[in-house]
Amino acid sequence: MCMKNGMGRGEGMYRKIKRVIDTVVSFLGLVILSWVFLILVIAIKIDSRGPILFKQKRVGIGKSYFYIYKFRTMRTDTPGDVPTHLLENPEQYITKVGKFLRKTSLDELPQIMNILKGDMAIVGPRPALWNQYDLIAERDKYGANAILPGLTGWAQINGRDELEIEEKARLDGEYVKRMSFFFDLKCIVKTVTSVWNHEGVVEGGTGTLHEQEKDQD
Repeated sequence: MCMKNGMGRGEGMYRKIKRVIDTVVSFLGLVILSWVFLILVIAIKIDSRGPILFKQKRVGIGKSYFYIYKFRTMRTDTPGDVPTHLLENPEQYITKVGKFLRKTSLDELPQIMNILKGDMAIVGPRPALWNQYDLIAERDKYGANAILPGLTGWAQINGRDELEIEEKARLDGEYVKRMSFFFDLKCIVKTVTSVWNHEGVVEGGTGTLHEQEKDQD
């Protein structure tokens, strides 16, 4: 039997434990990866003008707002609050170091600070942009807006940028139902292999691969 917002009793209990795990792991992550942060900071500064970090308004738990942190991968003249897939020729805005960071997903590392702050979890639905109303509405159908967004998630490892919005929201809802320690562990392991193999990354964003296939027909 489910509780409100699609959370069962077991999931509710695990959510409390999950927050403790996220806090400890994110703190250790910042300490252990500090040398990686330093190298990337230097590379970004040498490569292009602008701030090291990129902050963007995203949707958090309960559709509240927070600012997500990423290493800056695009030029400072890139239009703000526009998903990459809605930009005309997004490649023109991505810096040289930015291409490497995006390909390896290292641009996401600063989100460890979001996790430590409590804005995000290690595993959960990827936080939508504040103006991605279609994705937010679809997630409402599955209770996926009722939990903390994650650094990685079930949808991320099952298609990532290739997924249409409806499918992405459905997978986020599936995560809500299956959320547990071992399921989170499975997501983390699969994330590592997906990043290593560069799976599901299509420059242009959600559903781009599907659109490209339609154009070829």
